[in-house]
Amino acid sequence: MPALYVMIPAALLLVGVAIYIFFWAVDSGQYEDLDGPAHSVLFDDQDPNHLAAIDEANSPEQPPKEPPHA
Repeated sequence: MPALYVMIPAALLLVGVAIYIFFWAVDSGQYEDLDGPAHSVLFDDQDPNHLAAIDEANSPEQPPKEPPHA
């Protein structure tokens, strides 16, 4: 029985902290864009082939380069 005198306030304190963190996250905009991060993994900005294609599309007309031979 004496353990309940410690466990009940501790549980209420944990619930209060969880509710506070939840409302802080909602107010700070953590849940505004739920689809953006899911779609961002599909586009690799560091892909060298992707950057080369962008550079090739933006550069003036040049003859195509030969692929490197292995």
